[in-house]
Amino acid sequence: MTQKSILITGCSSGIGYASAHGLRDAGWRVFAACRKSEDCTRLQDEGFESPLIDYADTATITNGLQEVFEATGGTLDALFNNGAFGTPGAVEDLPTDALRAIFEANFFGWHDLTRQVIPAMRKQEHGRIVQCSSVLGFVTMPWRGAYNSTKFALEGLTHTLRIEMRDTPIDVILIEPGPITSKIRANSIPHFEKWIDWENSPRVEHYRTKLRKRLYQDSGPDTFELPAEAVVKKLKHALDARKPRPVYMVTTPTFLMAALRRILTTRGLDRILSVG
Repeated sequence: MTQKSILITGCSSGIGYASAHGLRDAGWRVFAACRKSEDCTRLQDEGFESPLIDYADTATITNGLQEVFEATGGTLDALFNNGAFGTPGAVEDLPTDALRAIFEANFFGWHDLTRQVIPAMRKQEHGRIVQCSSVLGFVTMPWRGAYNSTKFALEGLTHTLRIEMRDTPIDVILIEPGPITSKIRANSIPHFEKWIDWENSPRVEHYRTKLRKRLYQDSGPDTFELPAEAVVKKLKHALDARKPRPVYMVTTPTFLMAALRRILTTRGLDRILSVG
């Protein structure tokens, strides 16, 4: 039986790292991509094929995928788009260039890689494209406007792609995690420091007393936080099921928010979300 292949992005830590190990253990040939060469080297030392793919660098997307195709003879059974970052801050404090930067990495790069993978999947007459979205892809929380907007955009594009691919042998699937153990909070600090002039914001007291403490102080896991392996379990089902679900939710808050969105008015849901 031919070994199935998958390209996973954002494998330096968190969901990507756990997914790479979980799928390799399940018998997949895993291409564990990272955006930094030192992380690729570390993954290679762990026995992975690890192409350099930085969503914000179009050349690495093309070159990294070409490296995969050269190794597989031009085929790829699955793609798991995963790497992303956050830029915390109030929407009124977000420079437009900050939004351009996060969309490049969290949205445009994903679209670029996906479009380059689809022709190979069409040719081989099968394939699965799995997108790691978020509970913040269908409800919003304050101070996360940049990240919220990229995930909302991703969900719209992915749902459209899934419908358009109904007449092809390519399945398009969303995974929507909630709080998952990862380094996303720590990794967002450089982006916060680069873009948010919090000391001159009308919300300076909120930054001082709440947001910066959440960013810089390790207060332990969030309520209902699950390890990254919880996402891997859903990813395996999305890849192995004969008819995968269009959407896989992970964590109690994700299921809860989906239910509340259906039963509450917009203002009612706003009151709950504004606490975050």
